[in-house]
Amino acid sequence: MAENKPAVICVFCGSSAGKDPVHLEAARALAYEFHKHNVQLVYGGGTTGLMGEIAKTLVSLSGPKAVHGVIPRALVKVAGKSSENGSATPDETGGKAAERVLAQAEEGEDIPESEYGVTTIVHDMHTRKRLMATMVLEGGPGSGFVSLAGGFGTIEEVMEMTTWNQLGIHRVGVVLLNINGYWDGLLAWVRNAVQQGFITGENGSILAEAQTVEEVVPKLLEYQCSCDRMQLNWGEE
Repeated sequence: MAENKPAVICVFCGSSAGKDPVHLEAARALAYEFHKHNVQLVYGGGTTGLMGEIAKTLVSLSGPKAVHGVIPRALVKVAGKSSENGSATPDETGGKAAERVLAQAEEGEDIPESEYGVTTIVHDMHTRKRLMATMVLEGGPGSGFVSLAGGFGTIEEVMEMTTWNQLGIHRVGVVLLNINGYWDGLLAWVRNAVQQGFITGENGSILAEAQTVEEVVPKLLEYQCSCDRMQLNWGEE
């Protein structure tokens, strides 16, 4: 990471707002922290739920160039056309819905600057995660990954980046923003895995916890790699 570049932080979070407004409040507050510290946001490219909240809040504060979304084509609904993904809001069964509605959408195309920043449409979920990680690793000091509340996709994304750290693919911090104990269960699982000998004590600290939004940026700036990370040559660092 270049010393003279701004930090780039990827935030994983739900495309739903959840039932407790405290999570939307946390998304907005985190955007204010990013603005204060000149942080650039990378996120999943949606306009709904916590995704949309943090993106539009930071754009309103720092401008559209401060936010870059990456979204798979399957999660985009083209307005006026039928879509396998349904509407932009979850249906009554709670099924996964489109995360963004556009007049038109071409794969690999950058959607022009908007109230949600710049967005790139990609082919699949793997490409989405890879591109978001690449942007983070090209950022300046304090770059890393943060997770707000979310569902299956959110936990999968944050755990993959934790695994990549353990494997030596990257060396930046991964932080759970644990608002109202949302991530207590996951943190308890990590402690149990350490106790049971499936994760070393050192590597148990790869996934860090912040209980307030104010802790997030300092934790990433002060992050120290585990000495038990695998020393493998992935051609990434």
